[in-house]
Amino acid sequence: MGRTDTVSATRRHRPDYWLVVITVVLLSIGLILVYSIGPALAATRGGGANSFVGRQFVAVLMGAVAFLVTSKVPLKLWRRWQWALLGLALMGTLVALITPVIPAYPAHRWIRLGGFSLQSVEALKFALVIATAGFLAIQAKRGELANNRTTLYPMMIVLGGLGLIVAGIQSDLGSMGVIVAMLGAMAYVAGLPLKRIVIIGLIAIVGAVLLISSTPYRRARLATYLDPAAHCQTTGYQACQALIAIGSGGIAGLGLGQGAQAYGYLPEAQNDSIFAIYAEKFGFIGTMLLTALFVTLFARMRIIVERAPTLFSRLLVVGILAWLSTQTIINIGAMIGLLPLKGITLPLVSYGGTSVLFVGAALGLVFQISHYTNFASRVSQRKGDGHEGNHDGRRLGRTYNADSSRRIRA
Repeated sequence: MGRTDTVSATRRHRPDYWLVVITVVLLSIGLILVYSIGPALAATRGGGANSFVGRQFVAVLMGAVAFLVTSKVPLKLWRRWQWALLGLALMGTLVALITPVIPAYPAHRWIRLGGFSLQSVEALKFALVIATAGFLAIQAKRGELANNRTTLYPMMIVLGGLGLIVAGIQSDLGSMGVIVAMLGAMAYVAGLPLKRIVIIGLIAIVGAVLLISSTPYRRARLATYLDPAAHCQTTGYQACQALIAIGSGGIAGLGLGQGAQAYGYLPEAQNDSIFAIYAEKFGFIGTMLLTALFVTLFARMRIIVERAPTLFSRLLVVGILAWLSTQTIINIGAMIGLLPLKGITLPLVSYGGTSVLFVGAALGLVFQISHYTNFASRVSQRKGDGHEGNHDGRRLGRTYNADSSRRIRA
């Protein structure tokens, strides 16, 4: 491949439309599920049978608008705004801490204005992934990734502060786990020395152990996870009901409009427990198809990581991939009993406007980057990137062979 071909490989080309197709399918599944359990939710929570699906449909429209905006606004502007976005997200988190709670949701995780509510941690994830990608790309360009004072210590301070707020005050250990996974994956791909990453991981583990051991309800959840059958009438009620819902689905499921778990038996049927409701209605075959959709989405994102034209764009996709995949693993793992319950939503499927909004915005960034995926070899990228210096970061797999005759495809 000559110089002209190498340069043209980074130009705008056909994006990865599979991202859009899979996203639309997952959002549609979520809408169908919320519609199917609407009467049950109305009977147990009040309101009209179609009010929940109506609000979710509005959330999907908002997510679509966010997707379009982030896919069109140039990455250089997102990078320019990275600290402003992070500052706004942190301000929103502080506002959530002083917002009065309601009995149904006693944690300080939401900003509520009349009938509108926003979960602050979702905005924080979105802003944090942009800011961290920009920070690590700059450190790589300066050759300071191995510098403790300018790279490791700031990341440790950020993790400590977020752990205090998100996992401590907001009692959202699940979201904190997602944030740790995001930062860890981005640091690894950026090329941060493995010893530093291990240090960050150990600090996160120690913090999690302290938070669990010092909080009665977290100790109870851990005990429930270790022996759910012994706590089915108390702390393990949701876990047991989730397993009942999944088991009731059998091979092919009970079908839409069937099943009783959404009628007050399974807590948070439309949010955290949506996977169990899906399994009840579509069975083992349906859950395998849903899992395949998520795996395909993440596989497409990984390809974009490999072919991203700059270190910043590569880190951005890595962070979003770690965000969505970790959240999916935590949610499904909790529902099938492999992980403790964490109260975290299933991306694109669970009911909730804030999650759909910011996941849509994040996927819009990935879609924009897929317009400019680079098929040049690692050596060519290092010489011709022109954005992050000569540092190419760690790769997740084999680099595309520049001598291949394959044409550019999304």
